[in-house]
Amino acid sequence: MKKAYKDIHSNLIEACKRGERKAQSEIYKLYARAMYNTAFRILNDRMEAEDITQESFLKAFQKLNYFSGDVSFGAWLKKIVVNASLDALRKRKFEFENIEDINTTKFEQTNYEENNQEYELKKLRDAITKLPDGYRIVLSLYLLEGYDHDEIAEITGISSSTSRSQLARAKKKLLEILTLNKK
Repeated sequence: MKKAYKDIHSNLIEACKRGERKAQSEIYKLYARAMYNTAFRILNDRMEAEDITQESFLKAFQKLNYFSGDVSFGAWLKKIVVNASLDALRKRKFEFENIEDINTTKFEQTNYEENNQEYELKKLRDAITKLPDGYRIVLSLYLLEGYDHDEIAEITGISSSTSRSQLARAKKKLLEILTLNKK
């Protein structure tokens, strides 16, 4: 069987498998920001996202011999980050909430001197962080990380139909939050 994917960083990955610290540092520099962003979107906590990012890299370097190369190294690493982030949330005992259980609060209007597009992007990011964990996780995994509902179901331990309904509810809730911000 041939490998389905040729990673652009295969030389660095091979050096990492040999335990070369310089290669590990390079891989970290290449992927750390993206992995932190993935963890943060799921956890909604900067310090915890930093911890998960560090732990995920350590785990990846320890388990690098299990990396088959069937997918990109980044996709393999992202799966480690997503799983570690979800495990951290489970430790917090998160639950996928029903829309009826949510109380929406108004956000304070802040004067921004940024341009309108940056301001709108910040409002969207802020609104996403206000979503309940279950909604934010499914929305992030689906829209931002590119997972389909079957993959989300497998990762989170929910059914794919629950994933679909969580996404629909997340979008609806996001619209409500953004609409409240306009007032």
